[in-house]
This record gives sequence, structure tokens and C-alpha cells, in this order.
Amino acid sequence: MRTKDKSTLLVIDDDEDVLLSAKMLLKGHYERILTLEDPKQLNQVLSTEAVDLILLDMNYRLGINDGKEGLYWLEHIRSINPGIVVILMTAYGEVELAVNAIKKGAFDFILKPWTNEKFLATVQAGIRFAKSDKTASRLKFENEALRKQEETERSTVIGTSDQIKDLIKLIEKVSQTDASVLILGENGTGKQHFARQIHQRSARSDGPFIHVDLGAITETLFESELFGHKRGSFTDAIEDKPGLFELAQHGTLFLDEVANLSYKLQAKLLTALQEKKTSRIGEGKQRPFDSRLLFATNANLYEMVEEGSFRQDLLFRINTVELQIPPLRERLADVKEFAEHFLHIYSERYGKPHLKLSAEAMDSLVTHGWPGNIREIQHTIERGVIMAEGSTIEPADFSLTKTSKKGDTDLDTLNLHELEKMLVLKALEKHNSNISKAAKELGITRAALYRRMEKFNI
Repeated sequence: MRTKDKSTLLVIDDDEDVLLSAKMLLKGHYERILTLEDPKQLNQVLSTEAVDLILLDMNYRLGINDGKEGLYWLEHIRSINPGIVVILMTAYGEVELAVNAIKKGAFDFILKPWTNEKFLATVQAGIRFAKSDKTASRLKFENEALRKQEETERSTVIGTSDQIKDLIKLIEKVSQTDASVLILGENGTGKQHFARQIHQRSARSDGPFIHVDLGAITETLFESELFGHKRGSFTDAIEDKPGLFELAQHGTLFLDEVANLSYKLQAKLLTALQEKKTSRIGEGKQRPFDSRLLFATNANLYEMVEEGSFRQDLLFRINTVELQIPPLRERLADVKEFAEHFLHIYSERYGKPHLKLSAEAMDSLVTHGWPGNIREIQHTIERGVIMAEGSTIEPADFSLTKTSKKGDTDLDTLNLHELEKMLVLKALEKHNSNISKAAKELGITRAALYRRMEKFNI
């Protein structure tokens, strides 16, 4: 059984036979087919229905065949919602009329009587265009919202330590280029934030910023997600789908957790990077892309190259410039600034705007080892804000596990909750925050480790 497209189509024609024929033809392919005999009812329909495409007759008054009515209603539709795709229908296929209609914003032109194949092909092309246009609009909206959010909260890099000052200088240099950048650092150090910083400071800042967690994409979906696919190329390919390389056009594509790619997928990624082109599954056409590529991992790729689990040629391709994000324990001078930053966010969020950190609470933060880095201090401050009963946060509100500055845990406890947390912390420290290796060491899955990290605010 064919899976129907979920789009909503509206057919407007004063001929009942035309409406019935169009509806019978379209209902086998699309879920919602609406019909109107009188275009004057358009406003009512468009105010209650999310219409994706309109098939609009060009003539409604008996004996009038110049198409002016169709052009009038075309302009009316576009004034209400320019995102709706409009295909005009007429029995009088004058070239001049068709050109005029397209100039005024029509997607295409169908002659009556039509052939079913031509009719469906035109409608399907219109729906594909509508979806691609909506995707582009959504990405533009999301990036605008992201920019506003980051400007509101704080889009600059937090920290005044020497390590961060050097990092900011390097970011300023690489942001002005299109060089590939490999961002290295432990889990929770803010690699995605630094990738956004590079994008925001670049000439591509008005384009999309697309973050892809390669560790979350299965091997079977890798090509479809990154390169796209053609309708019918496999069982679930019910429509054409652009890949993330295409969607990141004129912007930045951030490929996170690149170390999690299998050797086979590494080869496919390398080919795309070398040729600066991708090809959708089931389509022979090569599509050039113009996007900035950023990569990140918490793994040691050089060791993986030595072990034979990561391609050396791919490493050379992605690390034109390397950014090493220092763990928080190596820049404890920045802890106070992070604490104040997150205190401001969460005290406002939870309705405690006058909340302060006691001197003892700040001391406990500065002396903590922070194996979970920025993510851990963020969760710690949030917990402190929630648990604080007065106007001051005290050390007990954090429930921090005692750690040294190197992240070594004190196992002198028989509390099951604390022991489990300490084991998770030790595994993360031992494997330099590599989630896969830490999970294997603990004998649990990656998902189970993530759940425990969330549970313990790591």
C-alpha cells in the first residue's frame, strides 16, 4: 500500500467535473484534498487550513476566457501567504498568459484537459518545492532565533584564564577563513559552543549553522541524512530529501563525534570533502556544496590512526587547524565566572533573582575537580539554585562528590548512590571523557552511561 503524502492541497474550479476528476486523481497520493467552486471563499479556507499547494482555475465567469480572474486570485493568495505554491489551470494555453502568470508568482501552468501523468508530475514538483522552501525558511528562522538567544544570554566565550585568551585569539584568526577546523576536548568542555563562535565571527554568520551528532546516526542512515535521497530509492523514501550538506549551503556544517564513524563511512565522508560534491541516494547527479566544515571529538584521533581505526587521510583533511579546549580543572581561574554566569540564568529561571553564593560555596566550587567540565558546573549551579532555602547557596546545596583537582575520587564511603557516581567519574577520567570507552569499562551501554551522567549531574 502506497504511503500518502501528508500535504494539504486545495483545488479551485467552477466546474464540478474538474473538481471531482482532480480529487479522484490526487486522493491516492495525498492525505487532504480540499475543493472550492468559488474563489471568494478562499479567505475562510486559508484562515482555518494549512494549505501547501493550490490548483487554481483561471476563468470563472461564463464567456470570459482572458485569465484575468486567475491572475487576480493568484495575487490575492500571494498577498495572504506567499509560501503557498500555486499552479494555474486553463483550457486556453496561450504562452503569453502562462509567462505572465509565472512572473506574478505561479509555480507552473496546467492545460485542460490534462494527462494524468503530466498533472501528477507538476503537482509533485510543486509539493517538493513547497517543502524545500519551508525547510529553508525554518532553518533561517531557527538561526535567527539562535542568534537572538545567544546575544541575550551571552555569545562571548566565558573565561579570563591565559588558556582561554589564547583560544580566543586563535578563533579570531580561523573564523575569517574557510579552513576546516578540528575541535578537541573532553566531554562537556563546550566544543559545540566554540563551533558556534567560529560561525558567528565568520563571513557565513548569516547562513545556517547545522550541528550533526555523528554518534547518533546509524550506519544505515548516514548517507541519507548527510547526502539526501531520491524518492523511491529505498523502502521508506516516500519523497525527495536534501542532505545536510545541501541544507548547510553558504553556512556552517558542524560534524560532532567524528571519531564514532566506522572505517567505511569515513571513506564516504572523505570522498565528499575531497570532491566538494555529494550525490543523493538513488540519484546520479553530483551536487556541489558551499559550506564551512567544522569537526569535533573527545577521542585521541592520532592514537586511533595508529590503531588503524581512523583514516589518516581523513584526519589530514579535517585538521587544517586544531583547537584544543582545556578541561575546567586546568583553568580553575574561570570557575567563578562560570558560576556567576549560570547563577544569573537559573536564579532568573526559578524566580530567585536575589540569590547569592556564599564564600564557602564558592570555595567548594573552586576546589572541585570538575571531571564533567562545563556541563557539570552548569548542572551543579542549577541544583544549588533549586535546593537553596534562603537567599544564599551553601555547599550542601550542591551535593558535590569530593574530588581532587585531577578528578581522583574518594571511595571511602559505603553509600551506594555515591559509589555509583564515583565509578562513573573514574571511568570518564580514565578514558579522557570518551563515552564509548567509559561505558565499555563500566559494562553498560552508551545510553545507560548518559542516563547516569544526567542522574548525577555530571
